[in-house]
Amino acid sequence: MSAQREMKEKNPWHTPVTIIITVIGVIAIVALVTVAVLQNRPLLQKYKYGIVLDAGSSHTALYIYEWPAEKDNNTGRVEQTHSCKVKGPGISSYAAAPWKAGESLRDCMREAKLQVPKKRHHETPLYLGATAGMRLLNKEDSSASDLVFKAVEETLQKSPFSFQGARILSGQEEGAFGWVTVNYLDDRLKQGLETTGALDLGGASTQISFVSDNYDGSESPSNAVTFRLYGNDYNLYTHSFLCYGKDQALRMTLAQQTQGSSSEISDPCFHPGYTDTRNYSVLYDSPCVSSRKPQGAPATFIHRGIGNFQQCQAFVKSVFNFTHCKYSRCSFNGVFQPLLQGPFGAFSAYYFVMNFLNLTDTSIHSLETVKEKLTSYCATPWDQLRQRYPDVKIKYLAEYCFSGTYILTLLTEGYNFTSENYSNIKFIKKIKGSDAGWTLGYMLNLTNMIPAEAPDTPILPHASYVSIVSIMAIVIFFLFILSLRPLWPRCSKQPQIV
Repeated sequence: MSAQREMKEKNPWHTPVTIIITVIGVIAIVALVTVAVLQNRPLLQKYKYGIVLDAGSSHTALYIYEWPAEKDNNTGRVEQTHSCKVKGPGISSYAAAPWKAGESLRDCMREAKLQVPKKRHHETPLYLGATAGMRLLNKEDSSASDLVFKAVEETLQKSPFSFQGARILSGQEEGAFGWVTVNYLDDRLKQGLETTGALDLGGASTQISFVSDNYDGSESPSNAVTFRLYGNDYNLYTHSFLCYGKDQALRMTLAQQTQGSSSEISDPCFHPGYTDTRNYSVLYDSPCVSSRKPQGAPATFIHRGIGNFQQCQAFVKSVFNFTHCKYSRCSFNGVFQPLLQGPFGAFSAYYFVMNFLNLTDTSIHSLETVKEKLTSYCATPWDQLRQRYPDVKIKYLAEYCFSGTYILTLLTEGYNFTSENYSNIKFIKKIKGSDAGWTLGYMLNLTNMIPAEAPDTPILPHASYVSIVSIMAIVIFFLFILSLRPLWPRCSKQPQIV
């Protein structure tokens, strides 16, 4: 018994100091492992959502956007997650039956309820922005415009989302937010790259927006917009031409041809063999042309196509006014425009028309090639065209000759693109999964007014984590050396061989 006690007393690992050091070392190791695990655990990303309804002149579309709850340099990283095209025409078409404008939105709102997580419904902002169609209706009949908005608001207020209102966007806003969208999606704003100009063509208006080194806003300041995004300031030139959208431009072109109260016109912008009966009152039922309706015109006229690109372009040019400019340079109708600069993204009707005509690739299709293609396309007989495209709606198919000619004329004669810089235009529908248009830029701007949630973060800042781990490692190493202290005398007493 005494021998066992003696051996225990002589065993250095059974001393109280060694036991205490060992326990502290084990605790330190467990603490180190625990901190490492907690610090490096996967973080659950929080997201916010926003919904924007684009109430255009020809249709309405709903877009759902998602972005991390934390902000990226004061700008939420917004991405489109879903879109829904509302059935029927634009809300401005329901002036005679306003309640139908609200009814038309319900199917897409039901889709939105399924797409946005239910727990986020109450905090998801919902906006409706109306563009040129409602601008025209408001200009023509403000009471009818108010009733349409009232019907729309009643429907949207019943949704589970946080409805923030419906309003008409100015042409300047529409153009500016379209520019933001194009550059944001290409990451040009974040990377500080040369920005891309935006060309937007709708049914009732068209917008051009770009940054030009020779434009500081002093000349025609009404065209200047300043944005601050990702810590950089952008002085943007933007202008919107109401009545110069694709559909209204067609009205103006037809109005030019029917000034003589003709019962029949031969239209070079429609294909040979095309024939339709049109109503004078319907044609002139727009503020863009209503003041020019000829007196004593018959109720209807025969609209006959002859398919001639050169003659069509001559008619299209007649809707632009190039006769006066009080500035150093102008686009058309006496509107100031600085020198074009950099690449441009052309979307909305620009893309859909040029895509149908297979003319979107400007690196292959030069300006001269586009003219040749349009000359050939417009001369194609109507019956042959209908056989070639049986699934395309008659209205769209009939108008592609005019629309293509109008786009080419607007870009070259209106905005001053030339053979040298036409290839700077890129016709786009989507960028990185998001539709090109003003709605994303609008949503991006609005995220600056939405309070950001605090994101899930590691329990310690990186510097503190490194410091603690380093200190613990040193402590563990020191304790390990101390635990070997009882062996030091033995090591020193080892016989030395000389």
